[in-house]
Amino acid sequence: MRDEFGNDWRQISTYRGQNSNMHMTEALMAAYEATGNKRYLDKAKRIADLIIRRNAMKLDFRVAEHFHEDWRVDQDFAGSEMFRPSGTTPGHALEWSRLLFQLFVLTRKEHSWMPEAARSLFRQAIELGWDKKHGGFFYTLDWNNQPIMREKLWWPVAEAIGAAGFIGAHDKDEFFQVWYRKLWDFAENHVIDHERGGWLSELKEDLTPTSRLFVGKPDIYHALQACLIPLYPAGGSLTHGIMEADHVKTLGH
Repeated sequence: MRDEFGNDWRQISTYRGQNSNMHMTEALMAAYEATGNKRYLDKAKRIADLIIRRNAMKLDFRVAEHFHEDWRVDQDFAGSEMFRPSGTTPGHALEWSRLLFQLFVLTRKEHSWMPEAARSLFRQAIELGWDKKHGGFFYTLDWNNQPIMREKLWWPVAEAIGAAGFIGAHDKDEFFQVWYRKLWDFAENHVIDHERGGWLSELKEDLTPTSRLFVGKPDIYHALQACLIPLYPAGGSLTHGIMEADHVKTLGH
């Protein structure tokens, strides 16, 4: 997918990014589940193949964020704003780990590379991105795996919870269950705002609240999915799980 267009739909840059394609993969899976049209699922598979199998797997399961127009990885991209930062973003590897496993399930487990890649993305994000001193995920790392933006945002924790919950429903490796509980403990103690409600958007490296990158309360999307994904059957996207559960309830009545 191309990232951006002008008001007249003309191309305004040659930039290509994985973030928009990751979310488009999520949207395409939801469109498939809503319509049954396999063209949406085929497009989702093609994006996952490009971003993960053809690139992240060759980069030791680190997800490249930025690409040239011909989809060559741009490791020299010098970004400083929150949505196009330099280096890698561990939170996106965690997000992809869930989406990839969901895609594997939705495609009737046809693509054997997907579950192992999903597990590896999760493990690598934990190994490289988790602050072993204070806890929490560094927002970005350079290509030598050293922190660039040392802030800890709410959404990587939420995505890690969803990924651990979904993968753990299919893989009985204790690793995913241990981290599922550890991540919820971290969210409870540091990220959930017990005074004002919602989740704190950003913490400093030492876990004190800050707002350098993100001002105000975060959107509810990531946190809501962290709460709901573990409660529904891990048979596809969250939308699919809710639909299936409601169908069963209806039959029960």
